[in-house]
Amino acid sequence: MSRKHLQTNDFSYQLPDERIAKYPLANRNQSKLLTYKNREIGTDVFSNLQSHLPADSILVFNDTKVLAARLHFTKKTGARLEVFCLEPYQSSVEEALTATESCVWLCMVGNLKRFKADDVLELQIAGALLQVRLIEKRQQDVLLRFDWSGGIEFSAILEEAGEVPLPPYLNRQTEEEDKKNYQTVYAKHEGAVAAPTAGLHFVQSQLSHLQQQGHELAYLTLFVGAGTFRPVKTGKLVDHEMHHERIVIKKSTIAQFAQKQRKIICVGTTSLRSLESLYWLAVKMHAANSLNELPISQEDAYQLPGQWSWKQACDFLIDAMDQTGKEEVDFHSALYIMPGYEWKAIDGLITNFHQPQSTLLALVSAWIGDDWTRVYDYALQNDFRFLSYGDSSLLLRE
Repeated sequence: MSRKHLQTNDFSYQLPDERIAKYPLANRNQSKLLTYKNREIGTDVFSNLQSHLPADSILVFNDTKVLAARLHFTKKTGARLEVFCLEPYQSSVEEALTATESCVWLCMVGNLKRFKADDVLELQIAGALLQVRLIEKRQQDVLLRFDWSGGIEFSAILEEAGEVPLPPYLNRQTEEEDKKNYQTVYAKHEGAVAAPTAGLHFVQSQLSHLQQQGHELAYLTLFVGAGTFRPVKTGKLVDHEMHHERIVIKKSTIAQFAQKQRKIICVGTTSLRSLESLYWLAVKMHAANSLNELPISQEDAYQLPGQWSWKQACDFLIDAMDQTGKEEVDFHSALYIMPGYEWKAIDGLITNFHQPQSTLLALVSAWIGDDWTRVYDYALQNDFRFLSYGDSSLLLRE
């Protein structure tokens, strides 16, 4: 079936609320692991992951760090407003987080109708007065200006007063433990508003053990946006507008992929989308005769020529960076992976269990075909825990 005829309802299943994990396990890597290999499905514990990996694999991790991006304000009238910082406006994440006086962010605001054009929201934080003003209301978000005194960095303000933005489907308030639990042990680069949740299962000792077993670890950064939680509301899957996310990958990491003929296992859908986007970045730059990174649209993978091998794409990018003196690629991607997509980079996927009628479930279907229904039926029948704090799966194709 053509992807243009795929119906969103094709990716439905019944997910009882009691199967959604509201909290993580006390020991991260003692979660259950569903294994899918040679079309056979089995159950194990995540701490035994290495027993199921192809020998001498490269595991690819997204080392983004979740911001404490939710702030709460109370107006003098008593109205309460929640401000969810999505991404900086016309500046990099690094610039916005290290600002010491003011910055402008794209935000979502709870109870927005109570936020008037001349309102100033105020909050006392660590001896500083934070003031928030409305600049512009847009279709799906708003522009807010943050001003404060005291010379402290904006990242310190978020750390002091902000809450980790738990996914809405957990349907509970953020708790202090979530600041640690909703963060991978290798989180490094701040800027995500959601965790790359497949990585939440790893502990440091397991990462070390994987290396001792001959596997390589590679890190990239995709700043996960709030769009990852946007439900598909269109009848046809292809009509959904995919969100853009920023991806940063070092030249040394790309060289790691180009030099080694190893199986690439992506830890999470964000790592997967990053690598597949990297391939299309090379193709698009070559087609445009450009040495500069170009944004990847949701249609590019279905319109650009895809004859290059994965190694050819990596070699092209390394050569381009050698010519420009860059040490990393930094670009935005709205790559939309659904059944019919032609895979370019990956050999396996470690991922949690996703929401019905979501772009992530469509991605899983693109990877293992209609067997996704067998996998999810098995998980439901064998007491697997679902979504962000839930259990995991290792999906290897024949």
